[in-house]
Amino acid sequence: MGKIFDSHAHYDDRQFDPDRDKLLSSFPENGIGYVINCGTDEKTSLFSSELSEKYDFIYFAAGIHPEEIGNIDESSFDNIKKLLKNKKCAAVGEIGLDYHWDDSEKEKQKEFFASQIEIAAELNMPVIVHTRDAWQDTVDILKKYKPKGVLHCFTGSVEIEREILNIGMYLGFGGAVTFKNARKAVEAVRYCPDDMMLTETDCPYMSPVPNRGKRNDSANITFVAEKMAEIKGENYDESGIIDICCENGKKLFGIK
Repeated sequence: MGKIFDSHAHYDDRQFDPDRDKLLSSFPENGIGYVINCGTDEKTSLFSSELSEKYDFIYFAAGIHPEEIGNIDESSFDNIKKLLKNKKCAAVGEIGLDYHWDDSEKEKQKEFFASQIEIAAELNMPVIVHTRDAWQDTVDILKKYKPKGVLHCFTGSVEIEREILNIGMYLGFGGAVTFKNARKAVEAVRYCPDDMMLTETDCPYMSPVPNRGKRNDSANITFVAEKMAEIKGENYDESGIIDICCENGKKLFGIK
């Protein structure tokens, strides 16, 4: 069995405050080899960078989540750009569009999204993209800029998936593929080429069956990989999905 690669985590979340160090210290012995901890603003990006300094297997992404743009000033943005030059920074993220709670600032969200993609291009870095209730605008921007990166927690249609793959971007799959009502996510896994898929948690959220509703962590990726093998009609032990997604993650994020 290869090493688990968690391409999207949030170990800065306060749900991990009681046992963060104990949990993370147990990862190597439990087969977890790589974690990308994603920032959503200046504070979480900085926290993520500090985690990466403490643990060899943790890398981080720095960026502004669409729900946080109202809390960002020029100084915060400059500090995030400084973090992007850290040797353990693997991507610009988590960035994107989210119209779920409030779509009144669509244009501002799109502006921030595009500007962060441009910064990633200048630094030759991948992006980690979030989208919710904003599929078409997200696809339109990605088609315009054609960044390298991953659309995380993918649950879109195969038609959207095809457009993302045509750009050359990876798709991140997590706990959603194990849910009973996950028709689109299942179809997306079935359609996705092996060399363009990543495993992720989005922890502490999106815990897969059989741990749905509990705090998520990187060890649960085993359940996601088992379901992905099942969807693809393969035997889990023979599928090599953990190995494949690990190699894909190392390739995308430039990890040796």
